[in-house]
Amino acid sequence: MNTNADIVYMRRCLQLAASGLGRVRPNPLVGCVVVRDGQVLSEGFHQEYGHNHAERNALMRAGDFAGATLYVNLEPCSHYGKTPPCADLVVERGIKRVVCCNDDPNPLVSGRGFERLEKDGIEVVRHLLCDEGRMLNRRFFTFMEKRRPYVILKWAESADGYLAPANIGQRYWITTPQQDRLNHRWRTEEAAILVGSATYLCDNPSLTARHFCGPQPQPIVLDRRGRLAKLPEGWIGLQQPTVSQVLDELYHLKIQSVIVEGGRQVLDAFLATGLYDEVRVLRGPELLGGGLKAPAIPAGSTVIMPS
Repeated sequence: MNTNADIVYMRRCLQLAASGLGRVRPNPLVGCVVVRDGQVLSEGFHQEYGHNHAERNALMRAGDFAGATLYVNLEPCSHYGKTPPCADLVVERGIKRVVCCNDDPNPLVSGRGFERLEKDGIEVVRHLLCDEGRMLNRRFFTFMEKRRPYVILKWAESADGYLAPANIGQRYWITTPQQDRLNHRWRTEEAAILVGSATYLCDNPSLTARHFCGPQPQPIVLDRRGRLAKLPEGWIGLQQPTVSQVLDELYHLKIQSVIVEGGRQVLDAFLATGLYDEVRVLRGPELLGGGLKAPAIPAGSTVIMPS
């Protein structure tokens, strides 16, 4: 039976887990809180890919955890990867109750973590705040369950709904410096950015997160017509003819999430297929009065349009 305290501690897990956004991919975001008799004994979260998982960061600290309750937002792992199994450590440290948010869809875990805990007499409570946990780890769940990256379509448009002015012979800016900083923060949170060859040739974009501190995304150009002879070092060029094939290739490259930043033809292709998860629009304050219209967003889309 869940209590109000269980909900409070699980929300703290989710808050801790979010601190790893952009740094643990392709691993999930995980937080952990250890509590006994209403006192928090330890906390931890997965901080960086290849380093300790959340449970290990919480339980490897000095202290007596016998009889405590461990809160974690994803099923503890039960296999050796880059770190030893967290489920074994939970047993070793004398935890008597585990409250968890989501089952792990990774076939290497998928129920085995819970089985390991229950085998040693640990009470396991599952699916507390399940929807909130799935929302936090939507990139991970999409990648595991749909076998494609989590796709964000993003563009900037003028106050009257244009992507670009009619005459683009000179450089122009639609977004404010504050919006530009937000855009670059978004870039640090995703694994890759994708643009079409027309955008690459016209804008010569760097596709970096230079205005926000964080990990740099993988730059990708979709060049279906083979117009680009050479890309900068470290960039990926794709020539797959369909959106579905592009996403298949990104999945095989282990790219968990991607921001599609244009141009209009590429955005329209994704919108037409429905193979996307979010639309993010930065609307600038100025009127262009004409030019290239922004895409029409299909009904039912998840849309983020910061004010």
